[in-house]
Amino acid sequence: MFSTPFIDLPPLASAGGSIRLPGSKSISNRVLLLAGLSAGTTVVHDLLDSDDTQVMLAALRELGCGVEADGSAWRITGLGGRLATREASLFLGNAGTAMRPLTAALAVLAATQNGRFELRGVPRMHERPIGDLVDALRQLGCNITSLGQEGYPPLRLAAADLRLNTAQPIRVRGDVSSQFLTALLLALPLVSAEHAVTIEVDGELISKPYVDITLNLLARFGIQVRRDGWQRFVIPQGSAYRSPGSIHVEGDASSASYFVALGAIAAFDGRALRIEGVGDDSIQGDLRFIDAARAMGADVRSGPGWLEVRRGVWPLKAITLDCNHIPDAAMTLAVMALYAQGTTRLENIASWRVKETDRIAAMATELRKLGAAVTEGPDFIEVTPPAAWRAAAIHTYDDHRVAMCFSLAAFNPLVGGAVPVRILDPRCVAKTFPDYFEALFGVAQPGPAGVPVITIDGPTASGKGTLASAVAQALGYHFLDSGALYRATALSALDAGVAETDEPGLAKIAADLQLAFHDQRIWLAGRDVSDDLRQELVGAMASKVSAWPAVRQALYELQLSHRRLPGLVADGRDMGTVIFPGADLKVFVVASAAVRAERRHKQLISKGISTSIDDLRADLEARDARDQNRAVSPLKPAEGAKVLDNSALTVDECVKAVLDWWEASRKFG
Repeated sequence: MFSTPFIDLPPLASAGGSIRLPGSKSISNRVLLLAGLSAGTTVVHDLLDSDDTQVMLAALRELGCGVEADGSAWRITGLGGRLATREASLFLGNAGTAMRPLTAALAVLAATQNGRFELRGVPRMHERPIGDLVDALRQLGCNITSLGQEGYPPLRLAAADLRLNTAQPIRVRGDVSSQFLTALLLALPLVSAEHAVTIEVDGELISKPYVDITLNLLARFGIQVRRDGWQRFVIPQGSAYRSPGSIHVEGDASSASYFVALGAIAAFDGRALRIEGVGDDSIQGDLRFIDAARAMGADVRSGPGWLEVRRGVWPLKAITLDCNHIPDAAMTLAVMALYAQGTTRLENIASWRVKETDRIAAMATELRKLGAAVTEGPDFIEVTPPAAWRAAAIHTYDDHRVAMCFSLAAFNPLVGGAVPVRILDPRCVAKTFPDYFEALFGVAQPGPAGVPVITIDGPTASGKGTLASAVAQALGYHFLDSGALYRATALSALDAGVAETDEPGLAKIAADLQLAFHDQRIWLAGRDVSDDLRQELVGAMASKVSAWPAVRQALYELQLSHRRLPGLVADGRDMGTVIFPGADLKVFVVASAAVRAERRHKQLISKGISTSIDDLRADLEARDARDQNRAVSPLKPAEGAKVLDNSALTVDECVKAVLDWWEASRKFG
């Protein structure tokens, strides 16, 4: 998962290949709670690993459930409807799929078993209404206190003064969030021993497909709810949760929407995008997003557990659609509208305003940044594509779906744009799809400008490697230390006994290198050689072997292969002059031999290596002369390079200087 404060998406031009979806968030947290309420142990396979499921797992542990990882599965030993812990304070982040059902279940258990619980979340969770659910539970007789604003978390749940009343129907509004009804359906089997329990819905029930998921999963855990349309639900007397033993979580259909849209936009010229994890056998209503995508022009084929998408009609067709049945996935349609002819209108989406953020306002604001014309209302949004695309930094409002939706805007070259898109706070995708951007980069292809590259060069011991690594980490870009390639060739040659004068032998070693950069370490054929490569003997050998044309040619293709989405920071000799002459930003780091010698001296002393500053300075000056005067790729700034004298700068100051140059070159709004 990207941990950077933003991700820069270059203009992208096509897509193809396959991706596997993470488990459904809606199913994952429902299954976890059901397993926690049941007697016995449930083995949960393919559970989504995300922020929302982590807070639910943590809550179950605090409540006394057995929670144990079993390879890629989870073993949940439930409470059997009996409290193991009677008092707890639970933090539930911004997870509505944890806050709402846990409020209902724990309110019932606290009331009947003398419990006391407090539920809280992040500030945004305390702005998300829960009053309709609280009102319904109070009808039952539950003792619930709002600890802040009435009708919103945080909440205190305590023992009730009187027995709960299950003889009368429990009424709940259905037009704000289907999670309120889902929460009651999950909680009320706990009090159905003496009477059947009836829930009646006031108003039109929104997001009916999500309630269908709940009913389907309740049946898997032994609860057969009788439904009279979408207004009346009856939990039979004597209902009791029974573990199914094991259960598999299917892929997330809401997450599939981004890749269905991507296929409709960018899978063409024989390409297709295959999506594995959901298909014809899905129980998730959000899979009906496919119908909307087809209406806009997508060519979608499907089977059990898979979808395959290609571009059909192009440009896409604008649509008007009631999106009550796909509220989360419908956000993707708003970004697809950027690639359609005409104005797309999405209606009946009032629930967007009470999600992780006010999604109608958020989508309208960010779409306008890109140049779209947008009209918003209480429960609708209209989107007309940009007449001229604008580079934009997309604010994500700590909302995973905003971040994922707007990544699709990077394909703007397909409709006459050629602008980069910055996604701020990409870490928010951890709520449902932690590896979303890695999955996107695995199937996307860059536009004509290619993958962005920053090159950083400079003399030996100038700190260019440290700077380049830090810049790559700050941007979430891949890192290439080309000097490490030459040092790895030298190290391998020393180990194999190949002489520095044996050009063919050295070239063969270079061609066979198995070098990787990750976790800020350097790996050679699976071995961590980060420290070995910094040995003085290896450095001296590298300076000599790098002068051989055959060695440089052998490493050329290897260096080019590191240019991958979302971008590359390449450090080393001739990066900006030979390997990536068209780099988007070129930096040449300089510092006097005296300063570099002092830095190297401190570095060696810290490792317990005795040396002389004068000797180090003489060696550095000799290397500089040799590197500057060699016939092949002499050391010099690349054309157009920005020179950075870091003699009196800290690493952080150097990083800031490079990032400032990069920011200026991107021209985000």
